[in-house]
Amino acid sequence: MKKQITTLTIAVVAFTVGLGFNNFAMSDIPANYKVAVVDVNAVVSKSAQVQALKKEQQAKLQELQKWLETVRADVQKQSTKEGKEKLVKKYDAEFAKKQETIKKDYAKKLQAIDKSISATITAEAKSKNYDLVLSKGIVLYGGEDITANISKIVK
Repeated sequence: MKKQITTLTIAVVAFTVGLGFNNFAMSDIPANYKVAVVDVNAVVSKSAQVQALKKEQQAKLQELQKWLETVRADVQKQSTKEGKEKLVKKYDAEFAKKQETIKKDYAKKLQAIDKSISATITAEAKSKNYDLVLSKGIVLYGGEDITANISKIVK
């Protein structure tokens, strides 16, 4: 019984100390601290750069599809099983290379767009004197929503 009371006392003291430290840490925030929130997904989906990249990606995938149709026809023309297998092996390697090139190009361009949008958010935050900008998806309450401003600038 005495052991349980000691454990309970230690738990209560630890909770109280932890709560005190939490309040102490929050007390250093100045009253004029400006926080903004941005719905990054909305900005990205409305971005003209992203829309253009999606169209470009679709065009590349359609080209790849046409190439595959040509490959299938070429393989069907082969009269021997060995000839077909050799051609399939050759085209499989080409397909993998083309597909990897498309993926890398897309990722590189998407990364550049992401960097550009992040720079835009940073510049806007600095120009409006925000101390902190958070993603809207993680904020439950508070902060000034600057998504519309960012979307206008990014377009």
